Amino acid sequence: MFHSIFSLFDTIVSTAQTWLYIDVVQPFLFKVGLMGYDEDTYDALYWVIVGVVEVLVMYAILRPLEALRPAEKWQNRKGVRVDALYTWIVKLGILNLFFFFTFQPFFDSFQSWLRLHNIANIELDNLWPGVTSQPIVAFVIYLIVLDFVGYWYHRMEHRIGIWWELHAVHHSQQKMSLWSDDRNHLLDGVMQAGVFATVALVIGVQPSQFVVLVAITNLMQSVQHANIRLHFGWLGERLLVSPTFHRRHHAIGYGHEGTTYGCNFGVLLPWWDMMFRSVSWNRELEPTGIRDQLAVADKPGRNYGDGFFEQHWLAFKRIGERIVSHRATRAPGSGSDSDATAV
Repeated sequence: MFHSIFSLFDTIVSTAQTWLYIDVVQPFLFKVGLMGYDEDTYDALYWVIVGVVEVLVMYAILRPLEALRPAEKWQNRKGVRVDALYTWIVKLGILNLFFFFTFQPFFDSFQSWLRLHNIANIELDNLWPGVTSQPIVAFVIYLIVLDFVGYWYHRMEHRIGIWWELHAVHHSQQKMSLWSDDRNHLLDGVMQAGVFATVALVIGVQPSQFVVLVAITNLMQSVQHANIRLHFGWLGERLLVSPTFHRRHHAIGYGHEGTTYGCNFGVLLPWWDMMFRSVSWNRELEPTGIRDQLAVADKPGRNYGDGFFEQHWLAFKRIGERIVSHRATRAPGSGSDSDATAV
């Protein structure tokens, strides 16, 4: 069943990919003298088409739900629109595609070296021949492994100060919506794409599988960030991360406080939060954002930027301030020896 659905989807996307390439992209490349990139461009088109379909499906389903059952009611959507720009950049998957195919030749060479020296390669789909080699089982194994990596990647974003300043671009959104998942600093996006492409190649994920894995993960995270009052019930909440579960992670003073301990870091599965004791099942609706964004007395809250470029620049500025502050506290005579996580 799974294989049939995947094959049908792959056929539809491949047909659109070929049509677009022959009738639109190839003539353009020929005209501007870039035919040397024709093969890479053809491969990239598959990912782009999947991304466009994903955004359209996401908007068609989640936007009506946000209108019918909002977790929060806003007077306006100011501050939300910039997240749509992030979404189009991320959902088209260019960064993931670039790293996956860039690293592929290195891993092919490395695997050849392993075979030459009779060293067993990592083949998760062959752990239990006849069972794990089934397409749906192998796919689920890959999904679980990548989700485990995603949990620790996310948790480290909250533990390492410099990394947190990049991730703060994501958490500074006080109006969570279906677009909010992709609101991430591009440098953080580059690092994340590199990590996940590396892990995927190491465990043997095929290119077509990688596209679907990323698409499913991205779509589910868009659901989690949507402005929807929705939980999955006692059992469902323990099987899959819901909007209510993830909203707790974004709640001011609950889910995180910079590099201070937080909760609900899970990407798709809450299992890791349960296993590593970072889970909170509280369903109470709380304001989202970062504590220092709030005004205190006559002191205005910290500005994390309203526009795309301002948000990126201010993140680098905060990193610079953090480094300067850390060096000052470690200077002889300062009387302080701050923890490495403060940086």
